[in-house]
Amino acid sequence: MPRDVWVMVAAAFVIAVGFGLVSPVLPQLATSFGVGATAASVIVSAFALARLTLAPAAGSLVDRLGERPVYVMGLLLVAASSAACAFAPDYWTLLAVRGLGGIGSTMFTISASGLIVRLAPPDARGRVSGLYASSFLLGSITGPVLGGLLAGFGLRVPFLAYAAALVVAAAVVHLLLGRGGTARTTAPARPPLLLAEALGQPSYRAAVGSNFANGWATFGIRMALVPLFVTAALGAGSQAAGLALALFALGTASALTFTGRLSDRWGRRPVAVLGLIATALPTAFLGVSPNEGVFFALSIAAGFGSGFLGPSLQATVADSIGSERSGGRPLAVFQMAADIGSILGPLAAGALADGVGYGWAFAVSGACLLAAVPLWAGGRRPAQEADAVVRTHNG
Repeated sequence: MPRDVWVMVAAAFVIAVGFGLVSPVLPQLATSFGVGATAASVIVSAFALARLTLAPAAGSLVDRLGERPVYVMGLLLVAASSAACAFAPDYWTLLAVRGLGGIGSTMFTISASGLIVRLAPPDARGRVSGLYASSFLLGSITGPVLGGLLAGFGLRVPFLAYAAALVVAAAVVHLLLGRGGTARTTAPARPPLLLAEALGQPSYRAAVGSNFANGWATFGIRMALVPLFVTAALGAGSQAAGLALALFALGTASALTFTGRLSDRWGRRPVAVLGLIATALPTAFLGVSPNEGVFFALSIAAGFGSGFLGPSLQATVADSIGSERSGGRPLAVFQMAADIGSILGPLAAGALADGVGYGWAFAVSGACLLAAVPLWAGGRRPAQEADAVVRTHNG
């Protein structure tokens, strides 16, 4: 594995830990200004909305300036936003600076994806994507635990710790990336991949559609509907909801130990299709769980299935772009697909849960994942497209 990949993996862990530090305390900080739960939720949504709306601009910036400078700038912008949150004197200031952090977040997310595309050897893109995702997941699990402890010293302390963590990550990338003799972080040898070119590849379209479904059912539903179902339908406490989310993450982490390598050996398509089905089926039945034990088992199964999706989808997009080109706009659209799904999913599922019950809400989410399966039926296998990229590079 190239040395620069490990630099990116280490930075991802630090970033994820930092993000987890502020997640448990952000709504509490908002309500400390005398606002209600709805206004506190707007603070959380502002970050996601800024990420979504500014993603195309961030993609263009990556194509123009390169991945590493945009990555470092994005990290420092989020660090400044986090520090400003710690000193925000009122609700509206907190809302503004949190939205500013969303801009920086989309900058470093898209540029990080671009760096992973160019740093990973073509025959190991699945493994690199799996390693990167595992590092981020472990950081996401560790962060909230530390954030809860730091909150004991005051609600603003985790934000300062997050800012410090991001400065450390930016310094690591700036000082170490590309210093080990590799030239892959220099300017691309070929023009950027246009979005129209990427959309002309069936595998890229399949990855975007699958990422939308993954954002809907995995990111959105898991965070918005699972806690409500556990408390309202099963009559359990918030601890059970937290355990269900932790078990989902555990299932994902266990799958990530081998799915990246599987994607490199079998090809992207079979692993992606397997992931869609393996996530869809347990997700569809979550809403009819008769007790906590069944719900926990289905959560682990859904998390395990989602562990097949991340590496295969990321590697598919990497195959479409290739190591010798930047692809800021295609990467931005790929990210936006998941963001849109994670916004629309909870809204639709919430309406279904209120109207016809939780069973239908989860069933529709599972059907959304299954609807992405036919997208993989057309065109060349992604592995063949990766081979074509390698042959082009080798002349």
